Amino acid sequence: MERKDKVEGEGSYTGSKDYNERTKKFVDSGKVDQAAKDAKPKSEQEAHEMQKAERIGKQHAKEEDPALRNRKPQDK
Repeated sequence: MERKDKVEGEGSYTGSKDYNERTKKFVDSGKVDQAAKDAKPKSEQEAHEMQKAERIGKQHAKEEDPALRNRKPQDK
């Protein structure tokens, strides 16, 4: 039975498809390196604030994905 409201529930297929298409477009645009440079901390204080925020965020995670530790050098 098809729903009239088009609610997809958890895991929106159309949202995922849109995200993947926009991400691929951005990567293909050649702007990734500049965006990474622009995201770097502008000062030592900002770098410390970013590191602190990352530590706090990691405290809320259940555990680290083991796949992150088992990546081959070419995957990084």
